[in-house]
Amino acid sequence: MSRVQTRSPRFEARISPDQQALIKLAADIEGRTLTDFGLKAMIDAARQIIEQHSIIKLVKEDQEMFARAFAEPPAPTPALKRAASRRIALLQDV
Repeated sequence: MSRVQTRSPRFEARISPDQQALIKLAADIEGRTLTDFGLKAMIDAARQIIEQHSIIKLVKEDQEMFARAFAEPPAPTPALKRAASRRIALLQDV
């Protein structure tokens, strides 16, 4: 009786002998196969790039929010008005 197997997507890359030797040495040091080492390295790099992109996107959104707040500041609250009055009074005493 035959089993139905689903195939996983395959990734291949052509590399130079020097690159292969370097990658194999690193894989051997970690006790991994070339496939396992390469896959882990690619996944780690992909996660790092995605994380960096997310941070940049959030920073950009924060910059836009700051620019909007600066261009269109909210009305001052009573507490802010009191603080401004106290500051003006302090500066007049100097």
